[in-house]
Amino acid sequence: MNLFGFLSDFFKRKKKDELPEEALKWNKMWDLWADEKAASPYAEIMTYESEVNNGGHMQFFDNVSSTSDLTKTLSELYSVLDDVLKTNLENAYNAFLNEETDEEIDEIIDRCDSIFYENEEKIEKLLKEYAKTMILD
Repeated sequence: MNLFGFLSDFFKRKKKDELPEEALKWNKMWDLWADEKAASPYAEIMTYESEVNNGGHMQFFDNVSSTSDLTKTLSELYSVLDDVLKTNLENAYNAFLNEETDEEIDEIIDRCDSIFYENEEKIEKLLKEYAKTMILD
């Protein structure tokens, strides 16, 4: 192993040693998601949170419908979200499917985005519970 490889390995180990186990498990959970190996419904929750935080519900619907099965994703989300978030997601999805004017859809989606952000700690709680189940190598 060359000096660069040795130093790279050393700093990776050092960084792991500095992070608490909870943070290492959290990182592993997101690594599994990035590698498309996270379990359902957590993979769908992570996608939902990531997409809405990156561009709102419209981005979530557009990206998921173009890359995977939106119906399956919604079904997984409905199975674990509480009533407030489930209703909010349903309202956003109905607006996404609706033939109303762009202005009306924008108002509904903006409202749904706000409700999501107001309740995001509920999603974080679900993900923290899942992260606790990670087995570190």
